[in-house]
Amino acid sequence: MNVLVTGATGYIGGRLIPRLLERGHTVRVLVRDAARIQGRSWVEEVDVVSGDVLKPESLAPALRDIECAYYLVHSMYGAADFEVVDRRAAGNFAAAAKVCRHVIYLGGLLPEGAASQHLRSRAEVGCILREAVPATEFQAGPIIGSGSASFEMVRYLTERLPVMVAPKWVRNAVQPISIRDMLDYLLQALDHESLGVVQVGADRLSFRDMMQTYADVRGFRRWILPVPVLAPGLAARWVGLVTPIPNRLAVPLVRGVVHPVVADTSRAERLFPGIRPLAYRESVKLALERTAQGKVETRWSGALGMPATYDADDWEGTIREVRSVLTTASPESLFDSFASLGGEKGWLFWDAAWKLRGLIDRLAGGPGLRRGRRHPRELLPGEVVDFWRVESVDAPHHLQLRAEMKIPGRARLQWESLPEGDGARLVQTATFVPQGLPGLLYWYVLYPFHRVIFSGLVRAVARDAESTAEAT
Repeated sequence: MNVLVTGATGYIGGRLIPRLLERGHTVRVLVRDAARIQGRSWVEEVDVVSGDVLKPESLAPALRDIECAYYLVHSMYGAADFEVVDRRAAGNFAAAAKVCRHVIYLGGLLPEGAASQHLRSRAEVGCILREAVPATEFQAGPIIGSGSASFEMVRYLTERLPVMVAPKWVRNAVQPISIRDMLDYLLQALDHESLGVVQVGADRLSFRDMMQTYADVRGFRRWILPVPVLAPGLAARWVGLVTPIPNRLAVPLVRGVVHPVVADTSRAERLFPGIRPLAYRESVKLALERTAQGKVETRWSGALGMPATYDADDWEGTIREVRSVLTTASPESLFDSFASLGGEKGWLFWDAAWKLRGLIDRLAGGPGLRRGRRHPRELLPGEVVDFWRVESVDAPHHLQLRAEMKIPGRARLQWESLPEGDGARLVQTATFVPQGLPGLLYWYVLYPFHRVIFSGLVRAVARDAESTAEAT
């Protein structure tokens, strides 16, 4: 059938689209910025419509001739007033989607106690959709898969802390579900008319059990000591410090499990008898296996941040630092070198200084280097690389990153590999647009440091590319 997917750059949407195509559906995607999906394996097989759920006039073209639409967007990470924004977005989409026979939405399980602001908003979106159009709302707990926020939170807490003094809510029951099963539910819902609310989940266990099970799978011994305090705000900020998850995501994740969050899966079992949800332990094993193999299709960080492109050349007061070096390497070898920077590989030159800069950024409330990267070599527009985000990538000639660290201005870092003679020229350009006097002071006070870093980095990338080429 003709299917529309919103949230194509998100963790769920990016995995759902290729599976819809495999099943023979005609897929259209609604995106605010078409550049954000370039490079995906499926981009040439879908119909791309630029639009925004906050702009009602842009929705009619996206929904024309659509039989079923997936609503997989929310603004929790991008707006302080996300409840108001989500309410408007859902209302706009519900009004436009009356031409569809079925809308499928992924929400969250509501806890037995008072629901967090985030979960209340997700539930409200479901109500808005169901009251306006024939809809199925899946309510799910933590989704466990390679690159998911819930899995990464458990992974880093358990890997990094052999002993944890944890608030009492870690003993509350939760009901996670594997990404594989969640996608199966979303796909099989196409075979049904609207189903209303369907709660899904696998085995019930506590958040403490989730960490202990992860430790057991990895062969670690971990001691988790609950204390009789609640402190969700403090705990969320601790998560933001220890794991790659930033505070703006850690806070709703933690507040979402302060109270027991379990599902009544009886309707799901009756409506989808062919789906036998994986146990949590098996979900962890599968996620670790995919991570180790470098087969992480999408990652929680892929949908965050500002639009993927902007034209820094139009900014007034742009400061540029350009470095160029002629190499014996090919453009392909140069690209492989600078496109693999960050993550576990590091930054080739003064890596300790990069780590110190990442720590300072984290203390200032930024992401630091903790986010790493999805794949050691592959990059797609919109993905993160430590405290950078990929703006554009055109192998084997161009890569542009935008800084998401806490700085008084806007910064980006760009590399180009240009054929020249028997080799290629590597051109590295750093640009910075200062915000007022603090921005100017930031740049010029740190300029001696930047000068050494940028000069050393371009030479290190050239050496890395040349040595790799010689080895092959």
